[in-house]
Amino acid sequence: MGPIQTFFLNALLIVTAAWLLCGFVFGFATVPNGDMTPNLKSGDLLIYYQLNRSFAAQDVVVLKKNDTVYVGRIVAKGGDTVDITDSGSLVINGNTMIESNIYAQTVRYEAFVSYSVTLSEGSYFVLADLRSSGEDSRYYGAVAEQEILGKVITAVRRSNL
Repeated sequence: MGPIQTFFLNALLIVTAAWLLCGFVFGFATVPNGDMTPNLKSGDLLIYYQLNRSFAAQDVVVLKKNDTVYVGRIVAKGGDTVDITDSGSLVINGNTMIESNIYAQTVRYEAFVSYSVTLSEGSYFVLADLRSSGEDSRYYGAVAEQEILGKVITAVRRSNL
């Protein structure tokens, strides 16, 4: 095999490996709006891992609900009971949550979800970090596991480049 054939074979292998990694192992998304402020900003590039399907509280995930891509933080999983008090506290299984990375009270959206909510197995309650006005499970309800595209592993700040 000549050097030109070797070059094209190696290039084909590299392109195939990159396609497999970027298509099936990792995914890319941009933060669509300011719902995750101040931790993530609109326009930030997110790289998420698609193969691990076990999610825990405080994982930041990319999800697709009603043909719209959202970014949010998991606060509860199947079997948990979620409540939001009138004073703006998030209560999971009767325990008031203290989240050091959230800087506003969690506003209750009365028109969309009836509280308290007990999640079925395989579903998650996802909240935006901007708890005063973000579109999240308070707006569209619990998120099924198959609606989660993956867990965010890194963010690249693209603003003001």
